Amino acid sequence: MSITAADALPPRTFRDVWLISAGHGLTHWYPATFYILLPLIGKELGLSYTQIGFLMSAQHIAGALSNLPGGMIVDAIGKKGYLMAASLFWVGFPYALMSLTNSMWMLVVCVMLVGIGNNLWHPAAIPTLAHQYPQRKGLVLSFHGMGGNIGEALAPLAAGTLLAWFTWREVVVINIVPGLVMATMILVLVGALATTRATDGSKDKAEANKENLKDGVNAGNDSKWNARQYLHDLGTLMRNRALMLICISGGCRTLTQVGLMVFLPVYLAYEQGYSTIAIGVCMTVLQVAGLIAGPIAGHVSDKVGRRQVVLSSMVLTGVTIIGMVFAGQSFLFIVFVALVGFFLYAMRPVMQAWAVENTPKRLAGTGVGLQFTILAIGGSIAPATFGLIADTWNVYAAFYFLAGTIIAANLLVLFVPREDLRSPAA
Repeated sequence: MSITAADALPPRTFRDVWLISAGHGLTHWYPATFYILLPLIGKELGLSYTQIGFLMSAQHIAGALSNLPGGMIVDAIGKKGYLMAASLFWVGFPYALMSLTNSMWMLVVCVMLVGIGNNLWHPAAIPTLAHQYPQRKGLVLSFHGMGGNIGEALAPLAAGTLLAWFTWREVVVINIVPGLVMATMILVLVGALATTRATDGSKDKAEANKENLKDGVNAGNDSKWNARQYLHDLGTLMRNRALMLICISGGCRTLTQVGLMVFLPVYLAYEQGYSTIAIGVCMTVLQVAGLIAGPIAGHVSDKVGRRQVVLSSMVLTGVTIIGMVFAGQSFLFIVFVALVGFFLYAMRPVMQAWAVENTPKRLAGTGVGLQFTILAIGGSIAPATFGLIADTWNVYAAFYFLAGTIIAANLLVLFVPREDLRSPAA
């Protein structure tokens, strides 16, 4: 019986997974808090649906423009733990600056800074986890996604509760504290681990070089990184049909997710008259359902393949969004919100693992940067389009638009070449 290089390595504990996942939770905590504050900010500044949509689109446009440079920085520097700590600080600090603003344009500058900082996190965190746990990519990335869900689940409740005693300007200042604490922990604990594990030995480097050659990427010494080689390798990634289809499909999924996260709280406040605490509960239900779904979907995709999980999750997401619109103010509305969260977030770690499997290890950061650039483009389209549709027709037509985008994402998955759809179990 032969022993592979992966089998010969000692098993890793999940400490890195929990630390990085907790940090990921904070990168989602801040946007989730802002979504609860957005109806209050919108009313104070007199913003329409279209202006709110433009504001959030600006954040995702900044993310789209910074993702590839972020991936380049990760691949060139390699100190992923330190970059994760920098990302956490950069995400939290601009929200504190919002307490000083009295105009929409100052808000635009702040949310664009958030978009830039947030996109240093994923090119550093996702390849680190995927390559440390190669046989369990779907599961560990689902835990990473679950950290984001926990952050997004707790933040609305915390923000809704704080708003009972403080103004929204005071809340954004208070909110910077958990980010500073977590950035320090990541810097001290994960920073050292990431740089130490970058030199695991010749056996790992031989495996990486073998994979790079298989994927048509030069397997030279990482220290000889240069711009010309990087552009060549980036072109190789962009010619990878499977990777690009997965990324574009993920962009459509992100369009749906961002549209819901931005406008569901606004819809509940403006159209249904919900209190801030009630809105926080609804958003928490959405995230708790996603928290449960992520590990289940990740584990199942490790066993049966990514394609089956993604296809079924996308179909059911579209159906449940339509059901949510028809439910109105009844109890079924909360049920459908939970179902939307379950199916929408179930596919996120699966698509990330799928994309990593189609990216050479040497370009892991760049591959994630490319993926999240396309995701950010999808996210940037959602708020502005939703706002225009809602102001032109009504908010319900805008929700139908979101359901249509997830169906379009499903159709793209059907065209991913089957020879690239490899289940780790196989």
